Amino acid sequence: MPYAGEIAALTTAVLWSFTSLFFTSAGRRIGSYHLNKFRIPFAAVFLAISLLISSGRLLPEGITDTAYIYLIISGIIGLSLGDLCLFSAFVTIGTRLTLLIFSVSPIITALIAWLLLGETLGMFPIIGIMVTIGGIFWVTAERSTNNSANGPKENKKAIGILLALGGAVGQAVGLVLAKAGMGETLDPLPATFIRMIAATVGIWLIGFFRGDNIKTLKKIKNHRAMWLALGGSICGPFLGVWMSLVAVKYTATGIAAAIMATVPILVIPLVIIFYHEKVTLKAVLGAIVAVGGVTLLFLT
Repeated sequence: MPYAGEIAALTTAVLWSFTSLFFTSAGRRIGSYHLNKFRIPFAAVFLAISLLISSGRLLPEGITDTAYIYLIISGIIGLSLGDLCLFSAFVTIGTRLTLLIFSVSPIITALIAWLLLGETLGMFPIIGIMVTIGGIFWVTAERSTNNSANGPKENKKAIGILLALGGAVGQAVGLVLAKAGMGETLDPLPATFIRMIAATVGIWLIGFFRGDNIKTLKKIKNHRAMWLALGGSICGPFLGVWMSLVAVKYTATGIAAAIMATVPILVIPLVIIFYHEKVTLKAVLGAIVAVGGVTLLFLT
């Protein structure tokens, strides 16, 4: 199918736009840390059902030990640690600002793919890096008083920005390692399942050593948060992450990451509709500049 990877990447961006709204609302009710420990197992269940229906088994034959290692590390870094940073940022500084900062992820992805997969950077990618970072700083320099009345205070804003950047690094590393793990033969669906199982084990092991798994389980009583987490899990770590691996399977990692970075543009009308945020012209122009710079990275 022509442009299968590009279409999958755009589908991922649409799904992640809705995911950010679900998880922002759920995280504000039960905390992003506890949310992360529910959303990953939810997605693993949906992936397992899909695999059993489509192939009658959870894992195909012939997966190498190297592929398992890449996918397991990818799941822990990208889905456990990276997404924990991302969802903490959602709660701290809000959906739109987090996703604007998160748009730096394709730049990091391109650099890591260059090192591990041999994807090179030319003049246009370098210009794209400069334009993207300029757009991101343009938006983040905006004072919280120009956002919604519930916007973050300045002392929390810096923490939120660092968390969002941590999420960007986590996704970049996870995406490149996932592509390396799939290679030429492994299908994206079982690859996503392996990543999700690794992430589930990782996040609950962290909870075990922190001694807060019981506290997490008590959050089930918040039915509203659970329904939001379930909805976000379907859009995000189930369908969205699956489609993201389809994207990197059938197109260059950098191209897929650039298309998936359109989330900040797609989320602006959603936060206006659902959160009644006051989105300034400056924020809109900053989003366009940031995502435009990311796109420019791959016009080679």
